[in-house]
Order: sequence, then structure tokens, then C-alpha cells
Amino acid sequence: MTTQKGVLYLLLAASLLYSTPVHAESSSEARTVATSPVIDPSAKPATSPVSVYLDGRQLQLETEPILVHGTVLVPMRGLFEAQGAKLAWEESSKTVTATKGESKLIYRIGEPVAQLNGQAINLAFPGRIEHGYSLVPLRFVSEALGSSVKWEADTKTVRITSAPQIEYETSILWGVNLRTAPDAESQASEDLLPAGQKVHVVREASPFWLEVRTTDNRSGYISAKPKYTDYSNPALREEQANELLAYGMKYLGTPYEFGASSEQTKTFDCSSFVKRIFSDILSIDLPRVSYDQAKEGKEVGLNDLRKGDLLFFDSRGLDIGHVAIYAGDGQLLHTYSVKYGVRLEDFSDSWKKRFVTARRVF
Repeated sequence: MTTQKGVLYLLLAASLLYSTPVHAESSSEARTVATSPVIDPSAKPATSPVSVYLDGRQLQLETEPILVHGTVLVPMRGLFEAQGAKLAWEESSKTVTATKGESKLIYRIGEPVAQLNGQAINLAFPGRIEHGYSLVPLRFVSEALGSSVKWEADTKTVRITSAPQIEYETSILWGVNLRTAPDAESQASEDLLPAGQKVHVVREASPFWLEVRTTDNRSGYISAKPKYTDYSNPALREEQANELLAYGMKYLGTPYEFGASSEQTKTFDCSSFVKRIFSDILSIDLPRVSYDQAKEGKEVGLNDLRKGDLLFFDSRGLDIGHVAIYAGDGQLLHTYSVKYGVRLEDFSDSWKKRFVTARRVF
């Protein structure tokens, strides 16, 4: 009995001896957890496994993108240069200047506002310097450079699609207003688009208006009349010819008067009629008499006539003494007789015998 009590005491002592350090280690862990500071996610966001693709190709950036409050921040150099922008960095002010074509973006790291072509643009989240890298908001930068951005939340993937290179194919021939809508009453920009400037034609808004984009990224509407640009499209020219002819036929029956002034519309002779409707509808300023009108534009053959071409004939003993407008379908719109005034008639054989030349002025 005494022996059994001794063994029991030994086992109890051993149990107490080995349980003490286990208890002490557990206590230490508990204290460590209890005294650790709570991490503020706005103070320093953890990096996220964000992938960035440009036109289907994954970008290999200098450092991993980070996701902060829904905004993806990426190293600026890789992002700008991948999208064809030239980069200039001013270390003292932490300011980046990026240029692409006519676009110029200026941003100071940490600021909530950037300058795009001189216009202030607010950022959803400012850029920052992280681990020695200057990080900028991906969406803002890409869209400022003309690209589109799509975020795939389930895979944390950003897909950037580059904007197609804009071709500024149309030249301004005569100073013209850039307007907010396709009509002459809409608001115009402060400065005319000068002769020699290039624009990109987005679409034909009507027979007389073009929607355009300028080299400094302004959009608006300018006159489609031939005087103002070198833009040319057969379909647009036919629409303009139809408008010209419709306007001219409003004067059907207007009396003929030799030498009639083109400053009034109560009477016409052949050349004053042509001069007036071309000026009113297309802003084309033709000379007063048919002989001089026949020197305008370019010569075209009878087999190549289109609506709106001018046809010239001998008359009154003159090599060129009469002008008519080709109205299509073998017809002429003109005036030459007190009996008929302004009229629409067939381009008959008798007229073809007197035909001298045809000119295209638009």
C-alpha cells in the first residue's frame, strides 16, 4: 500500500512538471494576439494578384499592381510606354508629363487632380509612391490616352483596348467655326479652325454638316460645304447636288431678264441664276458671266456628267454665251427665254449641237 502511494505521487509530480511550459507558451501566444495593432486598409493596401492585359497581351510591369478601394494602381512608366506615350519625369516635384499624338497629360503624384490638354480632370483615387515605384490609376491614365478599360472582378483582370490611331485626313481650306450641333445657330468655339489645320471626319451629319474631331481632341460640327474643307465623298456630293437642284426648282417660272442682278431673285438671266443658287446653297462664289464661269472647277466629259455639273453652250454669236445646271436623267435646269423663265427641260440634240464644255465645281 505504501509502495502504491509512492508511485501515485511520482506520476502526479511528473504531470505537473511537464504541463507548466505548455501552459506558459499558450499564454505567450494569447498575449501576442491580444496586443497586435488592427491593420487599417486605407493606410497601406496589400498587393493583390491583379493581371493587366493590353490588346490581349499581358503586360510585364516593374512591380505588381495594387488594388485600393476599387482603383488599380500600376507603375506609371510601363503603363504609359505600353500605350505609345512619351514620358518625362520631374523628380523634385514628382510630376509626370506624358504625350501621345496631340494629347498631353500632366500629373503630380499624390494629387487628386490631373491636367489633360490644359483641362483639370478629377481622379477617383490619387497616385502614390510605393516601394520606390510611382504608381498611377490605371483606368484614368488609359482612358486619357484614348484607350478603353474593362475590369473582370472574378479573375482580378484588367483588359485595356487601345484606341485605333486617328487619321486626321481632312484639311481646312477656309477658316470655319467648330459648333456644338449641326446647325448655324448652335454655339461656336471661340476660335475659328484656321486654314491648313487637319481634322478627322467622324461622320456626315447631314448634306451640309460634318462631325469632326480636332488634333487637340475637341469634337464638334463644321460646315460640309466645299468651300471650307477638302473632304470629298461621292454620296455626300450627290446629296448636296439634290439640295442645290431642289432649291433651284423653287424658282421655276421666275421671269428671264438679260443682265439681271444676282443680288435679287425676282428675275434671272442664265448666269445670275446659276451664281445665286450656288452661293445660297453651297457658298460657292462663281463669277457673274457664263464665259468666266466656264473657267471654274475642272472639265468633265458628257459621258461623265453628274448632278450639279455646269454645262456651257454657244449663244448670241459668242463661243460661250449660256450656262445650265445638269439635273440628272438627261435634263437641264436653266433660264434663257422670256417665254419660259426658269425651267427644267431635256438635254436635247439641239442643245447638244451647241454644247461647248462641262465643268465640275464641287
